[in-house]
Amino acid sequence: MKHVPRRRFGQNFLVDKGVIARIIAAIDPRPGDNLVEIGPGLAALTEPLLARLDHLHVVEIDRDLVARLRERFPSETLIIHGADALRFDFSALGGPLRVVGNLPYNISTPLLFHLASCAGTLRDITVMLQKEVVDRLVAHAGEEAYGRLSVMLQYRFRPEKLFDVPAGAFRPVPQVTSAIVRLVPRPAAELNAQDEKLLAAVVSAAFGQRRKTLRNALAKYLDDGAFAELGIDPGERGERLAPADYVRIANYCAARTA
Repeated sequence: MKHVPRRRFGQNFLVDKGVIARIIAAIDPRPGDNLVEIGPGLAALTEPLLARLDHLHVVEIDRDLVARLRERFPSETLIIHGADALRFDFSALGGPLRVVGNLPYNISTPLLFHLASCAGTLRDITVMLQKEVVDRLVAHAGEEAYGRLSVMLQYRFRPEKLFDVPAGAFRPVPQVTSAIVRLVPRPAAELNAQDEKLLAAVVSAAFGQRRKTLRNALAKYLDDGAFAELGIDPGERGERLAPADYVRIANYCAARTA
């Protein structure tokens, strides 16, 4: 029976064999890899992944697709988790874990933050996202696409845009271009924020209203004297600071309240 894509799950199925082959080559799965695919859908990536792996975990929320996968693949090689990826405990799969998939665009940002929370168990993430989101992930300070997502994910990962995927590679055809991105977790020695919740709060404040200067946006955290100590111009806007600058600000605030 033909599966009707469900809009509430953000289902657009990859059908272009050339694109599929290019994604598999980018992932370069090896026997023994501990790999999980988010949103396997109609198994466009699942089947070629299984051809090169001893076993594969998949996380799928759609019960009809779960049933199809169970009928099609043996349970000893395809381990199916019928769950919402936003609530799934990826760290329970052990590490080092490789994450792949065509992420539902309607939940891609919260899903990336969810994966960041277990980055310590991850080897890498290679996923397809809306091109606009990938551009934000890899943007540098001062660039138009640079924002909260850039800062917080670049603190946790080294992101690399691999290639674009045209809308015509999917059925149904989405109204956006997609892109493949790889995120490699930074080593623990580089994660030097003393209070990551405070870091997140500072970054959110800095980008809450992009036209505000740092003096106004971060008035809750820093006065002019503090900006001077940090060597940061309070007349600048949030998009001019690199992730390391935000870590310095958060650590300065944490030290003052300790």
